Amino acid sequence: MEPQEPQEPLSRGSQDASSDQPEGQPPVPSSGETGSSNLASPELGLPEGEAGPEPEALHPVSSGPAYSVFPKPTKRWIIAMAACASFVSPMTANIYFPALNPIAADLGVSVNLINLTLTTYMVFQALAPTVAGDFGDMAGRRPAFIVCFTIYVFANLGLALQNNYAALLVLRMLQSAGSSGTLSMCYAVVADVAVSAERGKYMGFVGAGINIGPTLSPVLGGILAQYLGWRAIFWFCLIYAASWLIPYTLTVPETCRKVVGNGSIPPRGWNMTVIDLVRRRHKPIQRADATDGPPKRALRFPNPLNALKVVFEKQLALLLLYNTLIYLVFILIVATLSTQLAAIYHLTDLQIGLCYLPYGLGCCLAAISQGYILDANYRRTARKIGFTIDYKRGDDLREFPIEKARILPIFPILSTGIAAVICYGWVLHAETSLAGPLVLLFVVGLCITGSFSILNTLIVDLNPEAPATAVAANNLVRCLFGAGGTAFIESMLKALGRGWTYTFWALVLVVFSPALWVLIAKGPRWREERRLRRLQAREKEAVASATEAT
Repeated sequence: MEPQEPQEPLSRGSQDASSDQPEGQPPVPSSGETGSSNLASPELGLPEGEAGPEPEALHPVSSGPAYSVFPKPTKRWIIAMAACASFVSPMTANIYFPALNPIAADLGVSVNLINLTLTTYMVFQALAPTVAGDFGDMAGRRPAFIVCFTIYVFANLGLALQNNYAALLVLRMLQSAGSSGTLSMCYAVVADVAVSAERGKYMGFVGAGINIGPTLSPVLGGILAQYLGWRAIFWFCLIYAASWLIPYTLTVPETCRKVVGNGSIPPRGWNMTVIDLVRRRHKPIQRADATDGPPKRALRFPNPLNALKVVFEKQLALLLLYNTLIYLVFILIVATLSTQLAAIYHLTDLQIGLCYLPYGLGCCLAAISQGYILDANYRRTARKIGFTIDYKRGDDLREFPIEKARILPIFPILSTGIAAVICYGWVLHAETSLAGPLVLLFVVGLCITGSFSILNTLIVDLNPEAPATAVAANNLVRCLFGAGGTAFIESMLKALGRGWTYTFWALVLVVFSPALWVLIAKGPRWREERRLRRLQAREKEAVASATEAT
């Protein structure tokens, strides 16, 4: 059951509010003070050792703007559209697989040349979010989504009509650039509208969209290629994207906090929905929480190097490393699933595609359930330290161990997943009944992918000012590692065998697992050091700007 936002917050204790802004609060509409405060039992007049009231029940008097002014139905609509958009990139990467042989035959080229389009697709899948993420953090989510989906629509149109290999190669790169660029924005939208206390649930919905793609798309691609021809795959992608782009352009508001703050600042130009543009022609839009007006923003060319800055941050580098290792384990299982099942059980292409369904079901359940688990553990952590959760304006995470709240639920989940990976390898080695690998694939999808999604949420929590750039950095690292891992996994299987290969990768997660405890212990200090560095950098920029002006 969702926590209810209080209608009339109550004040307890005599603490003064901190002068710092709550999590993710942009400099644009900052007219108030943080709503987070720590309440210990002695301050409430309780006997020593007696637990205080539920943190959710104690809310200090509001003294600043809400974290997001969007009503709950609008917020849900925004998240739903983001979840549908998150389906596109993984779907596009996997729906193409069943059509490799027919495309090679129709274009008169070898399968090896068709496989080259997979390599170039993965390269752009790694690089495109670094540009799109920075663009989305700078210009807004709507411009970034519209540009990416427009590129994607026209790329699919060209792919459906082309008749030569050169066009296929180039257009697949454009298709990758358009679809992959949206991935970082989907997570960023959640950070825009959801406070950290309820962010896990919404991140789970977006993660479910991402995990459905690799599951359903091979089956869908095989059906389309078999009954309608391989060109139908690209027509389907075009229709899906256009069906998403039209309602998004018409109705989904801008959420980027650098552009509209908490939603109270009226957007300009292409940050406005079509409906808002029509309304503004007849009557100017006025919002109750609006400040003096939208700030003037100096647009620049997107800088992909901003994602690299995230990679080299001490705390985030360690987090990205372990998150990438988790991703590598499950992508290696997915990449080798078809070849292993064909070699052991002699299944047809359609049967192999159906074998992805248990894995995908586990991924979807993990994405949704982990969100509720994270939110519950957030409340539990707050209760233990006497921290007051502010659902209206967001929490000041400087005083909250967000690393501990996010990482602790991983340990039982990841331990189960590691055991399932080891069992999966030895079940394939023994060539048992097909039911064995399928059941273990479900557990791997549930636990390994669930652990990956939890750390994705923490990445967004640690970068409230530029969440799209942070997710792009995560995407860059994991795609590069994934491309490298898939390049030699078949050779590793031949050299070590199925059992020891998957056991090796499971043990890699065990060996590097102390990184999670390091993040729990040292993460808050590293996070504060990073905040102070950013504050000093802004002060220097302000002084430099003032000097130039005089």
